[in-house]
Order: sequence, then structure tokens, then C-alpha cells
Amino acid sequence: MRAVFAAMASVLVGLAIFEITMQPRNSERFELGVIFAAMSILMAVVAIGLPPFSRTLSSIRWTFGILSVVSFGIVVVGMFAVAGRMFLSEHDLTLLLVVLGFGIVSAVGFALSVSRPLTQDLERLAEVADSVAKGGTDASPAIDRQDEVGRLARSIAEMVSRLDAAERERQADVEARRGFFTSVGHDLRSPLASLRAAVEAMQDGLAADPKHYLASMDREIRVLSNLVEDIYLLARIETGGIDIELSMVDLTELADEAIDVVRPLAEQRSIGIVMESSRRVMALGGTEALGRVIRNLLDNAVRHSPSGSEIIVSVANDGQPTVTVIDQGSGFEPDFVRVAFDRFTRGDPARVRNNGSSGLGLAIASGFVSALDGEMWAEPGPGGKVGFRLPTPV
Repeated sequence: MRAVFAAMASVLVGLAIFEITMQPRNSERFELGVIFAAMSILMAVVAIGLPPFSRTLSSIRWTFGILSVVSFGIVVVGMFAVAGRMFLSEHDLTLLLVVLGFGIVSAVGFALSVSRPLTQDLERLAEVADSVAKGGTDASPAIDRQDEVGRLARSIAEMVSRLDAAERERQADVEARRGFFTSVGHDLRSPLASLRAAVEAMQDGLAADPKHYLASMDREIRVLSNLVEDIYLLARIETGGIDIELSMVDLTELADEAIDVVRPLAEQRSIGIVMESSRRVMALGGTEALGRVIRNLLDNAVRHSPSGSEIIVSVANDGQPTVTVIDQGSGFEPDFVRVAFDRFTRGDPARVRNNGSSGLGLAIASGFVSALDGEMWAEPGPGGKVGFRLPTPV
């Protein structure tokens, strides 16, 4: 339909120019109108039929060549039609044919030359797409154009860059998951082996002190229960299955309660816990969730603090409600700080199971804080310094 409208518009424009420049008679208007109409119909037929045909060609350069020949051919038809009305001599007509022949050859050569950079760029895009289809993410079109092909090249380059980043993230995630399941498998295997050995000893009558064996079995069962519970909780956090009932909570009170819970464990190693807070600090959050976060940070600090040291719990509001736990342990390695709270990462691959800890406390704490639109951070050692801040309540 657009080709038909374009043909009609070209006839009207041609007649208007003819009227302004030549001031023709009525008969000349009619004759030229017929010629223009015939040329426009021919152009419309080519415009409708050439695109489907061009899709069957092996190169876009052929399309440019055919387009040049057809366009020039339409002009030739018009010129011959006009020449017939001008009563040109045989010599003039021959000269006109020579000029037209030269024009056709020049037009085809020009079209093929101009289309060569375009076809080269399109071939480069095809190579990059083929490389991406085969799994490669290091190819780039590197095409400097400002037209549609250039925009396509930039879009493909951006796509390749994102695919490369996604692939690196996937590989890192695979490695982290492998390490995570290896560590969890170790934690499961160790208490199960202890339980099996204790049960076999009691079955064979080799347990000299059954109560001691039962106490050991109870401890290992608690380790397994805590590990399974933490894995389940972490899975719910990762999948967004945690619903936190928001209310105004007193972080100072929650920190004090968490210290009371962890203090017996700390006293076994002569570790002191001191809270620093000059006033009540209110925050919008969940009591259970934030209590679990502070307990996990304290538990992590106790497990990594040397005997006879001191842990400081600072609760403050310097623009945002903030809780910081500082210990005198070795702290995080500098390279590990940026991924300390990422899922499936660990600063201690050995993951010592002191006091039934699963070693997933920081990941769970980070999940709760993120669910509350807060932020966790850690600083490199020496000395451990881990904390979180929450949005300022309105």
C-alpha cells in the first residue's frame, strides 16, 4: 500500500514541477502524465516484488546491484518515451544510448562498492552471533557506525557483555555451591560417623560408660538438628519465603537479650561481652528476625575470639539504627570481606562445629537484614568487626 501511495505522490510531484518549469499545453500535460503514470506503476511493481525476491539472494550486494539496474531501467524507459516525442535523430538517440549504458554500468559498480562495507559489517555480526550460539562470550562486533547496523552492533555487544557477566556469575555460583555442599556433607558425615560408632559400641557391649556415650550422641543429634534447621532457614530466605511482621523494636533491648543468650558459651572460654549504647535505639523490623541476626553475629564473634578476650556490642543511631559487633580475633581476610555475606561462601573452609554451630550464621543474618532493606558490612582483620544498619524509621 505504501508503494502505491508513493507512486501516486511521485506522479503529482513530477507534474507539478513540469507545470512550473515548462508551462505546457494541455496535450503535453496529458502525454507526460501518461508517461509518469506508467513509470510510477513500474516502480510500484518493483517496490512490491523486489523485497521478497531479495530475501532469496545469497548477499545483500546482489540486492543493491539489482536495485541500481532496475532504478536506472525505469529512468531509461521514461527517457525513451520522452525521446520518442522529441523526434531525436538516429545519431542523438545512439549517443543517448551510450550515455545510458555508461550510466547503468557506473550505477551498478557504485552500488556494489558502496555496499561492500555494509556486507562486511553484517558478516561480522553474523560471526559474532554464531560464536555466541556456540557458547562463546568473548567476541565483540567492534563496528563503528551511526546507522541501524551500528545500533544493532552496539546492542549485540551489550548482549555479549551481559552474557559474559552472567556466565562468570554462573561459574562462580557453581563453584560456591560445590563448596557449600562439600562443607555441609562434611558436617553431616562427621556427627553421623560419631553416632554410628557410639551405637555400635553400645550394641557390642563395649561402652564402659553408657551415660557418657548417650550424652555424646545427644550432642551430635543437636548438631545435626541445628544444621538442618539452618539450611532450611537459609533456603527459605533465598527463595523469599520469609515473612517478617514489621513493628518498632528496641535494638538496645534485643542486643541485651542476645548477650544473655550467648554469655554462657562465652564464659566457657573466659570471653567477656560488653554492650555500648548511650540511649535506646528504635528501628522498624521484626523482633525475632533482628534478635536472630544479633545472636548470629555474637555467636560468630565468640567462636573466633581468643580465650580471655572481650567482645563489644555497639548500638547507635548516627542517622540510621546501627549494631556493630567487634571482637579480638583474626578477623576476615581482605579478599573475603566483599563476599563475606554472599550465599554459599565461607571464610573458614574447615568449618569447626563448636557448640553445634552450622557455620551459616552470617549468611542467615545477611538474608534477614536484606529482607528489611538494611545493609550488612564487615571490615578486614586483625580483629573482627561486623555490623548492620537499618533504614531510618519514619
